[in-house]
Amino acid sequence: MSTIPSPEVEALAPEAALSTLPAKVHRWRDVLHIFTQNRKVSLGLYILLFFILVAIFGPLIVRGNPNAFSKDVLLPPSPAHWLGTSQTGQDLFIQVVDGARVSISLGLLIGLVSTLLSVLIGLAGGYFMGWIDEVLSLFTNVFLVLPTVPLAIVLAAFLAYKGPLTIAFVVIVTGWSWSARILRAQTLSLRNRDFVEAARACGETTWRIIFYEILPNEIAIIAAQFLGTVIYAILAETGLEFLGLVDLNTVSWGTMLYWAQNNDALMLGAWWWFLAPGLCIAVLGAGLAFINFGIDEMADPRLNSSSLRKAAKLNKKSTKK
Repeated sequence: MSTIPSPEVEALAPEAALSTLPAKVHRWRDVLHIFTQNRKVSLGLYILLFFILVAIFGPLIVRGNPNAFSKDVLLPPSPAHWLGTSQTGQDLFIQVVDGARVSISLGLLIGLVSTLLSVLIGLAGGYFMGWIDEVLSLFTNVFLVLPTVPLAIVLAAFLAYKGPLTIAFVVIVTGWSWSARILRAQTLSLRNRDFVEAARACGETTWRIIFYEILPNEIAIIAAQFLGTVIYAILAETGLEFLGLVDLNTVSWGTMLYWAQNNDALMLGAWWWFLAPGLCIAVLGAGLAFINFGIDEMADPRLNSSSLRKAAKLNKKSTKK
């Protein structure tokens, strides 16, 4: 005998259906909603996604040898050469597209490895304390006081291998300590909170407490540090390439600036030679900075300009009353 569901049951049916969805689906929807509701994060993600797509699919679509010479010397942007040509006739549009793969992949790789290193050292030192914290703090402080730029120049100049891995090694060595120091301080403030004490009382292991209880509360800081490290990595890579301390046969945005400066592009009036790679670096850095600022606003609503305007309106209304 079939039963007819009551109106109350039918009204609750959509909610019951949503509740049966996996928790991961709800979690990813919440994360997507959080990132799309902030305009700065959305704009930064669009810029970052554009350059990542260019780095992945650009060399497959734009075919050609970026180092190939031609008779079209120092031509300004035109339909034949969208970004102009260099002093030796190289097509700058092909170089920009091909160089995006090197610059972006290096920046993301360096940012990821540096962030992982800072997370491990910062969380371990802040949680364990004692002699472990003293050793890790001494190790961190040594790299904090070292002059970053001179050390990077010296390492890049004296290492025998001059490829992209040299830049990655140099920037990772000089770029992890500041983030580790901040994460250590944050972990020290979280290790004695009630939820951590409750996890210890329940018998959870040390590493589970670190990575499942403390680490999620530092995600905003870690994300901001990762983006800052990527910006630093791209700028440091460009600086080392601009100084000629790498393999100059590798096409990247930094080597494009090196050859433009070395061949007096500014004196020759070839503004398009250095404008394209410089603009790409600036726009990509701005996109990462937008994401960073948006994450800060989501982590601390007091930094949100709209929240500040609402608070100001409420204060005005209360003073009028």
